[in-house]
Amino acid sequence: MRIGFLFNHDQIHQMAHSLPVAMALARADTGAEIIVATTNDLLAHEAIRLMGGAVPVGIRLIALGLRSPASRGLNAVLGSILPAAKLLVYRDNLDFFRSLDLLVVTERTSLILKTRYGLSSLRMVLTDHGAGDRAIGFGKSAALFDHILAAGPKIRDRLTREAGVCPDRLTITGYPKFDITAGQGRPIKFRGSNRPIVLYNPHVSPHLSSWYTQGRAVLDYFLGSDRYNLIFAPHIMMFERRMAVTIDKLRFGLPGKLHARYASAPNIHIDLGSAALTDMSYTNGADIYLGDVSSQIYEFLKSPRPCLFLNSQGIDPDRDPNFAHWQSGPVIAEAGDLDRGLEEAVADHPGRYRSVQRRLFDHTFDLTAEPSSARAARAIACLARGDLPDGRSADGRLAH
Repeated sequence: MRIGFLFNHDQIHQMAHSLPVAMALARADTGAEIIVATTNDLLAHEAIRLMGGAVPVGIRLIALGLRSPASRGLNAVLGSILPAAKLLVYRDNLDFFRSLDLLVVTERTSLILKTRYGLSSLRMVLTDHGAGDRAIGFGKSAALFDHILAAGPKIRDRLTREAGVCPDRLTITGYPKFDITAGQGRPIKFRGSNRPIVLYNPHVSPHLSSWYTQGRAVLDYFLGSDRYNLIFAPHIMMFERRMAVTIDKLRFGLPGKLHARYASAPNIHIDLGSAALTDMSYTNGADIYLGDVSSQIYEFLKSPRPCLFLNSQGIDPDRDPNFAHWQSGPVIAEAGDLDRGLEEAVADHPGRYRSVQRRLFDHTFDLTAEPSSARAARAIACLARGDLPDGRSADGRLAH
């Protein structure tokens, strides 16, 4: 039995969502051959770092790359604008994918193996990267997976209702990222200041993000502030290319460059690409969250704290499940409202928002005393044998 875990992206942010499952599966000693496949050196190095500096017994780490001259040529032309390599790597490694009995992935692009290349016999399991509210996470393509491991009832219910996923193909196993990301405390010591730390975490998607219209105004506000420290930690893909492109709604955005005055400010810390963007160092260590649609809001809510949201796109969020997280704090329309918004977020948190945050978190994540990665590994072991996950109750939850 060959079980593959695929990591195919330009950046490392998806790895902590399924690599802990591969590690737990290896510890379970099921007799399966467990293969962790990465598609670039950055991902390979991050895999080794997350595995404690060495590949554990029971796991084989391999590299997949662009094999054909045609693929390498296309990537050389298009790679600076579009994720060409991410798509071409499937075609160039079909023999590897055919050799697997089960493939675990963290995103939906991999479905091209079924829809374009005809690997209908390859069983594919999704353990998604993040547990946010955006509509893209509940698209119809999810029903093409052979099984989905869901973080909690929110994901299960929306995939069943909106994507038409059969309940028998869903198992609630919690959130494996919580098992491996241990960033704690205050991640940044600002020079001579114990002011509250605000985390500004804009998403990369041009049609939803606050960055493209309000981002520099947000930085200017904190540049002139004597009340707050700021961690600017956008989505790790924000500045990866000179142009941001989204596929759920075809949109283009230009992230631009940051003026040196922001980086030199004593109360502003800028991080555009380190592992701290992905290991919850900032979501665990900040005092106030400021963002738009990133699923990291739910990681922040693991410890309820004040939140503020920037609705710079004129969205009407009322009764829209794609913006359910905006219930956890006040919403403002522009950076000029930051003074009022931050004060309201802090003042109203205890009486108005804390209980809402707990409800949203509990609906998003089903966490038990058993690590989520162990629950997910047990489910995958059952699926590899051709069984439904053992011990699953009628609501789809995998019991110990």
